[in-house]
Amino acid sequence: MAKTKPQDRSKKTKKNSKNSHSNATTKKPKVSPETLLAQATVYLQTSQPEDALIHARRALALLQPTSDPTVASLPALNLLGEINVELGDINAARENFTLATALDPEGEISETQGGGAEKFLWLAQLCEEGGMESVGWFEKGAVALRREIGELEGQKTTPQIEQALEEKKIKLANALCAVVEVYMTELSWEEDAEARCEALVTEALLVAPNNPEPLQTLASVRISQVRMEDARAALSRSIDLWKDLDPEDPKIPEFSMRISLSRLLMEAEMEDDAIEVLERLISEDDSSVEAWYLGGWCLNLLSEKKKAFKESENESKVVASLMKASREWLQNSLKLYQMLEYEDDRLKDHAEELVAGLNKELGPPKEGDDGDVDEEWEDEEDGSVDEEMEGT
Repeated sequence: MAKTKPQDRSKKTKKNSKNSHSNATTKKPKVSPETLLAQATVYLQTSQPEDALIHARRALALLQPTSDPTVASLPALNLLGEINVELGDINAARENFTLATALDPEGEISETQGGGAEKFLWLAQLCEEGGMESVGWFEKGAVALRREIGELEGQKTTPQIEQALEEKKIKLANALCAVVEVYMTELSWEEDAEARCEALVTEALLVAPNNPEPLQTLASVRISQVRMEDARAALSRSIDLWKDLDPEDPKIPEFSMRISLSRLLMEAEMEDDAIEVLERLISEDDSSVEAWYLGGWCLNLLSEKKKAFKESENESKVVASLMKASREWLQNSLKLYQMLEYEDDRLKDHAEELVAGLNKELGPPKEGDDGDVDEEWEDEEDGSVDEEMEGT
């Protein structure tokens, strides 16, 4: 076996020394907390909350090197709260926002430094007690927002100031509407509940008259007062603010708000408007159990109305078409209910009850009538429901 060439240890040492010097000079500089928070925000906005959590925690460790919370840690605490909400860790989110409120108890610190009203509004939604505790947090947030609005109104008008002012006013109006909802549900037994609702919704309308949510909340209050014409007028005004906007327009209300809107429209016997809203929701997300269920229920209500005026063969066909469409929507809802392991027994029971009633009138569905959700939505896009709606 041939001898191996002896290694030149001096060369190796020099080489290692050179590499060591190179590593030292190319070592990455420490990332700033601001950069980490910006990266975490991007991850959160792009539905990557796990990565967002890692970056936000690193930022918090730099901003708060000891166990004692500092004002400097406010931006990280607030962002961590939002990330934990997205991850479903409500206890951790509540702890983050609670720490933030201890550092900025009145929301007087600038938003650029992590202060402001947002943490109070989150705690209003996340607090365990609900009821008056929730109202207390909303009111604390409202006080901070009113102060911020006043400060902005006192500044010289610029496009940036106007945009910030509009955003603050919408946020305040929505907070006031949220308090109305608490009084109409958890605190409806309070003696001053109705008066509080009137005052709150009036302020919300004054603050943001071109925002759909106060009008929708006003309609909810009027329905509870059995003032149906007033409710219908408010709902129509609310829809008119966004129905013709492009699908990506930020002024279109959130999905959940439009689900609530469809329920109010059905309560106000505005089924035609309700089905239009629900068809639009399904086009955006065809995996929504509630949207399919409400659409099926709404079509059922329309068929019941048509039955009272079933005087011609054509109207009889319209009734039958509405009933079949209702059953298909409800069947899609029940299939998704199982697939997604949805948890709402009342919804499921009512959907099954409606389907049973429709089967009794129409007979059992024929093979192919209860196709999968994707096939069903393709049929809806072809305009079958619109055809059935003609003359309703």
